[in-house]
This record gives sequence, C-alpha cells and structure tokens, in this order.
Amino acid sequence: MEKKKIKNPWLNREGYYCFGCAPTNPYGVKMEFYEEGGKVVSRWTPRAEYQGWINTLHGGIQAVLLDEICAWAVMRKLQRAGVTSKMETQYKRPISTNDEYINLEAEVIEQRRNIVVIEACIYNKDGELCTKAQCTYFTFSPEKAREEMGFETCELED
Repeated sequence: MEKKKIKNPWLNREGYYCFGCAPTNPYGVKMEFYEEGGKVVSRWTPRAEYQGWINTLHGGIQAVLLDEICAWAVMRKLQRAGVTSKMETQYKRPISTNDEYINLEAEVIEQRRNIVVIEACIYNKDGELCTKAQCTYFTFSPEKAREEMGFETCELED
C-alpha cells in the first residue's frame, strides 16, 4: 500500500510551536505524518534526550507521540480539528532509545457527532507492539476550528 505525505496545515503560521509536530521547535519531537490506506502513520527516531531509564524511551514521550498521531488521524481522515479529552495508554514492552526508528499508526475507530475515538500503536523496529493507546477526541465545528485554530483542511502533498 502506498504512503502519501500529509501536508502540515500549520506551517508558516505565526505562533506555531507544537511540541509534537512543529519542525522549528528545537525541543520538540518533530513528527511527520503519512496516509496509508485507512491509517495515519509515522516513523520516528528515538533519541537519548527523551529517555526515562537508561536507553529506554520515556513513557511520557510515548504518550506525546500517540496523542499527536491521534490528532493527525482526526485532521486528515475527518477533516476536523479539536482536542484530546481522554487517553488510555497501555505500555506493553520497553522501547530502546538506541533503535534507529519506531513506527506509529493511528486509525479512527468510532465517531458519534463531535466525539471521535482513535486507536494508536507504537511498534519497535522489529515490528513488535510496544505501546497502545485509545484517545477520545472532541472535535470543533468547522467554524470554530477556522476561527480559533486557523484550521481549514488537511491535505496530501502532490
């Protein structure tokens, strides 16, 4: 299945400094996202400065990665913006900060009016499931998303 890069709708927006996806935040994780079938996916490189225990990716950073990909799944798949209202995370195995990459994927699994449920997973370089989350997301009306967040659409690159 072909992966297509998702355009970042916030690029060049004044004040955009998201810890999860802003490419200009020197302290951030600088995630990029792709659409692959019904899912949004990302490949990310763990680094020592994000460790909890020695050579182990901090659980809070894993939660950031999962929360961020869930938001992008909502933006791309539903063309909506909003906020996370609940997140349940299951840590199944440690992730090494020495791994050259990890893979993340997220998929919208349920939508009821303005409430969306997304499932997201982190896999290590060997394809083993390490962390799983389910996020409940509150979406804004298109008018509120445009006025308060400057969100119009989330498109694919050419």
